[in-house]
Amino acid sequence: MARRLRRLALACLVLLCVFVLAAGLAVARMLPRRLEQWNVPRVRERPAAAPAPPLPAASGAGAASGAAAAPGASAAGPGVTPAGLQAVLAGLLSASVLGPHVGMLVTNLATGQVLYARGATAGFTPASTTKLATAVAALQVLGPAARLRTEVVTGPSGVAGGASSIVLVGGGDPTLTAGRPPAATYPQPASLAQLAARTASALRRGGRDRVTIGYDTALFTGPGMAPGWTAGYVATGNVTPISPLEVDQGRLTPGGAPEDADDPSNSRPRTTVPGPDAARAFAAFLAADGIRVVGAPVAVAAPGGAQTLASVSSPTVAQMAGQMLVESNNVIAENLARQVAIAARQPASFSGAATAEMTALRRLGVTGVHLVDGSGLSPDDQITPAALVRLIGLAASPGRPELREAITGLPVAGFSGTLAAGGSVFGETGQAAWGVVRAKTGNLDTVTALAGIVAARSGQLLSFAVMADRLRARALNAAGAQIARVATALAGCGCRGGG
Repeated sequence: MARRLRRLALACLVLLCVFVLAAGLAVARMLPRRLEQWNVPRVRERPAAAPAPPLPAASGAGAASGAAAAPGASAAGPGVTPAGLQAVLAGLLSASVLGPHVGMLVTNLATGQVLYARGATAGFTPASTTKLATAVAALQVLGPAARLRTEVVTGPSGVAGGASSIVLVGGGDPTLTAGRPPAATYPQPASLAQLAARTASALRRGGRDRVTIGYDTALFTGPGMAPGWTAGYVATGNVTPISPLEVDQGRLTPGGAPEDADDPSNSRPRTTVPGPDAARAFAAFLAADGIRVVGAPVAVAAPGGAQTLASVSSPTVAQMAGQMLVESNNVIAENLARQVAIAARQPASFSGAATAEMTALRRLGVTGVHLVDGSGLSPDDQITPAALVRLIGLAASPGRPELREAITGLPVAGFSGTLAAGGSVFGETGQAAWGVVRAKTGNLDTVTALAGIVAARSGQLLSFAVMADRLRARALNAAGAQIARVATALAGCGCRGGG
């Protein structure tokens, strides 16, 4: 009996081995096809190309750019000549779609040598290229590591009904959200939901569970809309009236609630009352956290010397400047401009912010800038191509690391922000520009402008600004496409001799 069981066990083991081998062969035959479905990348068998040079790292300053000469670069750069640029750019800039007022400046980023100039010192309506000026001024005056705080403080005493009084104080954080934003949002902003939770904890520690809520928007002064702005800017989702207390940059859901998301594609009308909307959202969060809110929030002035119950802080100025540039975010621009005014002891209004910005830029050697706002929405702003190139050079300078976000935050052609495909009227750059043009876009109904850095085909870094502000009606899309061709031409040309 035992012998028969051993034979049966041996037969089963043999059958199991045969099954395993057969299964292994089947899997082995199938495996290469599965790997092909993963589309594993392959490396070409060819010599690696030399990388393009990074931003110059040597010391010194160029006459126009503020950047240093890269080792081994000739005065005109490797392969790029003024004559070559003239041959490549003249026809593109003479296109009738750009209108009669066109300006451009191209310089060697490393040395500041002018390689091409047309109307470079003339004033143009800059549209959102103004945000380059705002970024540089904010980074210089406030510092890249600075943050903005939104606070809840104790309110006036003697409130009827035994409720405690608290005040929500706007600190000018343009990235503040109402609810918690998606986890993938970068930079991750502070929220009123966080602030309410911290406030509720502080109130409970003090034995309080009933409050009245006031809100204080006194940090900023003057009107919420700049000279030259129209009500259509709010109705088309470009901006909300500027207030030191707002959430989600005034963006709303179809139902009229704060959107709780950084959504540059939202073109719905924004709120016209950002401060009251934010206060109502805060009251709702506080009630959800178990604090009874008596009455509706009211506008008040926070008492002097009030105790801070809770606070939340914005991302850094550098992070906000980068977000402003890549999205062309008007609300962030205007809030940063007013923070510059506060630091400079100017009124935190449109005029005070413009004065503070221009003063800060003049101290950096930037002239040719006349502002009435910080975002470029106003057609009354004026900037020269030379001033934009100077701003770019300062931000790229090894001696100005605090300004670097004004370069690294710029949209990248074919990949990010307003230079991504479909991201703006400039979004259809040619393949030669993809990844090598990094620039700030700007457009109004009759204005196109683009300013930034491009690596030419030779690898040389060029700084450039091109502006046209007298477009025919309904010519914006075609003009933006033409400016995109200019940027593509800079990236793709050898620009030596005849181009």
